[in-house]
Amino acid sequence: MPATPSPLLMALLLVGLLPLAFAADLPYLRGVTLIFDLLVVTAAAVDFVLSRRMLDDLRSERETGPRLAVGESREVRLSFENLGDSALRLTIRDEYPPEMRLDTARETAFTLPAKGTALFSYRVTPTRQGGYVFGRTAVRCLSRLRLVTIQRTVGEESLCEVFPNLGRARALELGALGAQSFVAVQRRAARRGEGREFESLRDYVLGDELRHISWTATARRSKLTTRQYQIERDQNVIVALDAGRMMTGVIDDETKFETALHAGLALMSAAARAGDNFGLVLFGRNIRKYVPPGKGVSQFDAVLEALYDAEPEPVEPSYARAFKFIAANTKRRSFIAVMTDLVDKDSSKELIASMKLLRPRHLPLVAAVADRDLSAVVSEAPEDARQMFVQSAAQEVIRQREAALRVIETQGGLTLDVTTRTLALNLLQKYLKVKERGLL
Repeated sequence: MPATPSPLLMALLLVGLLPLAFAADLPYLRGVTLIFDLLVVTAAAVDFVLSRRMLDDLRSERETGPRLAVGESREVRLSFENLGDSALRLTIRDEYPPEMRLDTARETAFTLPAKGTALFSYRVTPTRQGGYVFGRTAVRCLSRLRLVTIQRTVGEESLCEVFPNLGRARALELGALGAQSFVAVQRRAARRGEGREFESLRDYVLGDELRHISWTATARRSKLTTRQYQIERDQNVIVALDAGRMMTGVIDDETKFETALHAGLALMSAAARAGDNFGLVLFGRNIRKYVPPGKGVSQFDAVLEALYDAEPEPVEPSYARAFKFIAANTKRRSFIAVMTDLVDKDSSKELIASMKLLRPRHLPLVAAVADRDLSAVVSEAPEDARQMFVQSAAQEVIRQREAALRVIETQGGLTLDVTTRTLALNLLQKYLKVKERGLL
């Protein structure tokens, strides 16, 4: 158990040195100083021996509360209990994961009475999902004579899991579509006669499409009667999230993978609001996680459990393996949102060649998440040779992306060419259009 001199001990030793200023005229003061310092050091040693077990009766526990979410400030609570018969003058400092951002001070000083308890809390904000370890709490205690400070660690290490921020995903959904988004879409679809799920019969209104007239009901009622449809429920929405090399790029302090992850959660939230089933496929070179389509709070829990420690890897993704897995495990027609990026010919070729594994049974949407708006890069005249080179490279990337996305569309798939800032908005709007038009 380490110990350090207290401020009182240092002050006494300094006071003991003062007589040396007069030792030239009074030599005996040197002996007095030596004896005084020896007595002080001896007292400190005895004080340490008598006080070293003071912290044996100290108990500490840490509580971080429910699951932590990325970007959400969370309170960490520490409780201390003194089982001994003497008060403790404590200074504590908790060991938090360095990957988290510290929002308030993690150390404090207080006196803990005998048989008493005390509480202390501070706040941290996780910046990445995953598993993190809070270390033991470092404690310093003044000895009985206050000559030394005893140090030790108390409590236990604790593992905490940081999950993707579902609140952020729901905020993205509401920001993109509005609080009554799906209700409004249902009304628009009913007004247009779109959707494919029968809802009810009503009197014919001028402007209704002839194909929606129910001739059997018209004959029975002796007046024109129109079938009214609503957007289908209980359909499948699957987010296929690329966790390969192309999603490791960092934009605005987070990877493209993290941006796509939260956009995918926003899509799942919209699907849940629409009454649809939602699932997840996380893939890189191989299938890393799979959550079959389902509904309810337990389904969100399963998705978050699958994603909490997910990170992109510097490997090429295998679209063929991912799409073959989806086709083999999803027999029911589904809306497959593939979130990836297309930056070179090789990756585009494999993606295009693998689309036949999903079509025509499923409706795939390929969302190509760009590093930035390349169109803005080439919109201005270059000022020097370097800018000309950058614009030429950007134009080539744009050409390759557009060509790949056009081929996907000719195969019956849907496409999005977006930046990280516009991904969630465009993804959710595309999903609602699919629902409105009854494409599933």
